[in-house]
Amino acid sequence: MNIESIGTWAGEVYKALEVADTHVLGLKQIKKVTKLKKDELMAAFGWLGREGKIVLTTEDEDIVVKLV
Repeated sequence: MNIESIGTWAGEVYKALEVADTHVLGLKQIKKVTKLKKDELMAAFGWLGREGKIVLTTEDEDIVVKLV
């Protein structure tokens, strides 16, 4: 895992959220769309969160990610 990989993963997550109708997806949905592993997703979430592009919440024991 390096900074370039994390940036690439963040881009994939961002694109998945961008094309979603409501710009909101659950963790399971994002995993399915991006085919990233959980640790890769968490790194991408950290990247996007630090940039202020997403908000993470929980709903029914699932992580929900929303574009800001």
